[in-house]
Amino acid sequence: MPVNILNLPGYRVADVREAEREYHVKAETIAPAGACPACQSSATVGHGRVEVLVHDLPVHGKQVGVYVDARRLRCQGCGKTFMETLPGVNDARRMTQRLVKWVGERSLRHTFTSIAEEIGVAEGTIRNVFADHVAELERTVKFQTPHWMGIDEIHIIRRPRAVISNLKNNTAVNMLPDRDKKTVARYLAGLPGREDVRYVAIDMWVPYREAVREVLPDAIVVVDKFHVQRLGNMALDEFRRSLGRADKADPARKKAAGVKKDLALFRKRERDLNDRERLLLSGWLNNIPELAEAYRLKEGYFDIYEAESQAQASARFDAWAKSVGPEHRAAFAPALSAWRNWQPQILAYFDHRITNAFTESLNSLIRSINRRGRGHSFEVLRALVLYSKGAHRIEIKRRPFERQDWDTLTLHQGRLTDYATYTGMVGRAGMMRAPPARLPEAEEVNYGVDIARLVAMLESGEI
Repeated sequence: MPVNILNLPGYRVADVREAEREYHVKAETIAPAGACPACQSSATVGHGRVEVLVHDLPVHGKQVGVYVDARRLRCQGCGKTFMETLPGVNDARRMTQRLVKWVGERSLRHTFTSIAEEIGVAEGTIRNVFADHVAELERTVKFQTPHWMGIDEIHIIRRPRAVISNLKNNTAVNMLPDRDKKTVARYLAGLPGREDVRYVAIDMWVPYREAVREVLPDAIVVVDKFHVQRLGNMALDEFRRSLGRADKADPARKKAAGVKKDLALFRKRERDLNDRERLLLSGWLNNIPELAEAYRLKEGYFDIYEAESQAQASARFDAWAKSVGPEHRAAFAPALSAWRNWQPQILAYFDHRITNAFTESLNSLIRSINRRGRGHSFEVLRALVLYSKGAHRIEIKRRPFERQDWDTLTLHQGRLTDYATYTGMVGRAGMMRAPPARLPEAEEVNYGVDIARLVAMLESGEI
């Protein structure tokens, strides 16, 4: 009798042939014939045999094909013919269940082509197994709906993708295929307990605001302060470039050409400069008065966020906007327009100080994973980010000790096993009522992907 190279319950190995790249295993089932799938009758007779090729896990670095001598059966009750059920085999794929599971998990870290070559199937089969694996993860892995939600985007794999995060727990909970209103609204509408979302931090992308208003009308929308603040630096950069585009005879143009090498100084807050940087910056500003005024406007714009209330911030913005002169208005127009179009959501920050700063770190991590993968599809990249084993922040919330009815405790301990006994006892005590619900178990809460853990996995080569 050949060695049972398969170690697969339910089969008897009849023969094994080893080739250069494969093991060919001939096997037959040892379980009794199953019931008729049409009428469930167990009265069946043999109706010939058919050889079925089933792929299994690689052994010794070689592909494994199992040639199952499967029985065909005929039901004596309804006359239907059918093939016996092959134990441990995924009929849709003609692969063992353990291989399907192995491929699903492996497809998160290896290319479909390499897996297909390793087990000897078509790449399309691997894609289908991957899709089924991710669908199962979507069904079984549930992240808590964030009470403080962040919606940002990352430009990756040729288009912008919306990234959803839990700002209170600093975790990632989803990546969407695009950032369209329809896509975002559909995601929000499907969230369990979406009425508990209190705040949503977004950038100034109108479809985000409209989707939140439509699906989460009670949530407070807060424009991320860093998206607002960076408009100040963008305005300063634009004004510097406009000087460079000025008439060649203009001396300011010639002076501004050299600013580029010290751009980092202009983008820093004045209070954060060290003595050397302050000296260098003052040299530029003293030589180019127009640029000095643009720098002053940039600093004043950032100072708006030093306000302690919405009213104070609004007053600071109004004063700042009036100070923007004609020669600087074009460069600072995006900042002025942003406040005009988004003022309620921008000012909401001063009452609810949440930001999407965490999401920027998440986006950097996603880019790193994508570079490491060298050409992942969006679906694979999303699955890697959201479902890598060991990357989730999970908390076990146990039920606090509570006073319980003594008869209820007795019933749950199994001393009373039927409703009649229970109602008879409590009835004698004058407490006739329906049987109690089972005492609640500890609850597992998954907050999403812990970025620190995912970074560690990336650095260790697990991803």
